[in-house]
Formats: sequence, C-alpha cells, structure tokens
Amino acid sequence: MTVFVTGGSGIVGRSLVTRLVAEGSPVRALARSAEAAGDIRSLGAEPIMGDLSNVPALLSGMRGTGAVFHVAGLNAMCLADPTPLYRTNVDGTRNVLRAANAAEVPRLVYTSSAVVLGERQGEVGRETSPHRGFPLSHYERSKTLAEEVAFAEAGAVEVVAVNPSSVQGPGRATGTGKLILDVLNGDLSVMTNSNLSIVDIDDCTEGHLRAWRGGAGGERYVLSGFTMSTRAAISMLERVTGRKLSIRFVPAVAASVGASAASAYARMRRSRPRVCGEMVRVLLHGHTYDGSRATSELGLEYRKPEDTIRRTVEWFQSEGILR
Repeated sequence: MTVFVTGGSGIVGRSLVTRLVAEGSPVRALARSAEAAGDIRSLGAEPIMGDLSNVPALLSGMRGTGAVFHVAGLNAMCLADPTPLYRTNVDGTRNVLRAANAAEVPRLVYTSSAVVLGERQGEVGRETSPHRGFPLSHYERSKTLAEEVAFAEAGAVEVVAVNPSSVQGPGRATGTGKLILDVLNGDLSVMTNSNLSIVDIDDCTEGHLRAWRGGAGGERYVLSGFTMSTRAAISMLERVTGRKLSIRFVPAVAASVGASAASAYARMRRSRPRVCGEMVRVLLHGHTYDGSRATSELGLEYRKPEDTIRRTVEWFQSEGILR
C-alpha cells in the first residue's frame, strides 16, 4: 500500500518515513525544497515537490494511496507575527483534508499535539480533559484550531489524531531539545521548576503506525511516555553525562520578569528573543500528560525515561553539538 506523508523531512516525519520504507511500504513525501527532496530520496521515498498551500501537489502525492500521514506543522514561540503558525497549521491542515477527500484517501493520521488538551494547571491531561478555556501560546491555539479543522473537514476520510507530548531523542535539537542542549552546554543556567511530559521519538513513530492500523476513526490518542519535574530532569542529565550542572532555580515571578526584560531588549535590537512571555507562561504552567490510552487500546509500550535521555545525549555527542 502506497502511503503519503507531509513533513517527511522533519523530526517525526523523517522517523516515520524511515520506518514505513523499512517495512516495505512505497512512500511519497511532500518536499518544500531541493534539500528536503534529497533527504527524502535518501530515505528511499519519492519526493513530491510542494508545500501545504499547494493543493495540486497534495493531490498528486495522494492519488492512489491507501493512507496519509499529515505530520507537517510549525512549532514556534516568541514570534513577532504569529500569522505563519495559523497559515501552516490551520490553513495547511484544511488543504490536506480537502485534497485527501478529492483523492478518495480512505484513512488519514493527523499529528496533533498534546497541548490542545488544554488541561488546567496541576491536572493530568487526557484525551477527554475539559479545556481550561484559553490558550497559553499562539502555537497551542493554532494546533487546537487545526485539530478541529482535521475532524470537521474529514468528510469521507477516516481521521485519527495522535497527540504527542514533547518529542525527544536522536534528531531533536530544536524546541525543548534545544533547552536540554543549552543546559548541557552551559548556555542556560537559570530555570524554574515545573513538570514536563516527554515521548521518545521511536515511541512517537510507533504510536503513529499503531494509530493508522488500529486507531478508531474520529478519536485522538495521547502519546506520552513519562513526566518529570525540571529538577528531576537535571538530576537525570547529571547521572547520564557524569557532569555537575550549574543550574539556579528561580521563583516564577523572577522568571516572568526576566522574560519581559529579554523580550524588551530583543525588540530594541529588532531580533527574536530566546525567551518571551508565552514561553515562560507555558513552562510555569507545566504539563502532565497521560499516554495510557495508546497502551491499552493500541498496544504501545513506552521506553524508560533514562533510555530516552541517554540516547538524546549520545546523539548530541555524535553530531558534535555537545561541548
């Protein structure tokens, strides 16, 4: 069965394409650039030139396929203009679903995010959690709207959503992965304690495949392997690396004031701040997600936390980005 993947050169998409090819599935993957096309080709898949705004390209990639994995999306904070988040995540998802219906694709797995659960602070986020009623970031709002679009535009396509927590492991040096790298390299020495839920990249990939093969249409499945506090994560990093990390934990108020100052300084320099209000708001809120439905209904088994952290650090070392 031929499969079409959007975001095939990204972290999750690349891992997914690699697995599908290894299992013998012919794969087509959307490529926005010649570099992305070369990367997709090197994985053994067929690149389809275009992006999420190019409906003819989407149709070309989907025709004759048995399934679509819509993985592509934009994850960013501290943007002066959040318009690209909505254009990519919301409008792009609408284009994908309309193309899938036009191409008569029977089944689509949509890569949503656990942030759309919108659990209240201190609560555990599950598939059925009541939303707190407001987003913590433009990214959360854009992904919430995008998931709504995915189900609303489903039509004759059977749509299953997977909602990964923070994806970590080999290949991840952006987002939260960049924070881990900055801590290890000594570029981030001030933090506030909170909770963070993580899913290993390999478990995330397996969750996508299991949702495709056994997930119920119209349902969502949280993919989250473990939750730990920032302090516990620092301790684990110290054990794995054998390093003593110099981290100073500050109260929430100090973190908020620092983020405001950093944002103001960045505006003066007309640059993008490394830390901003919405980023601190997300970190202070913290997240604890329950990924057990994917285990009980899809049979997904999660790796141990230390295994994920160790593999992440080893990949940093192999890439020469860990000082």
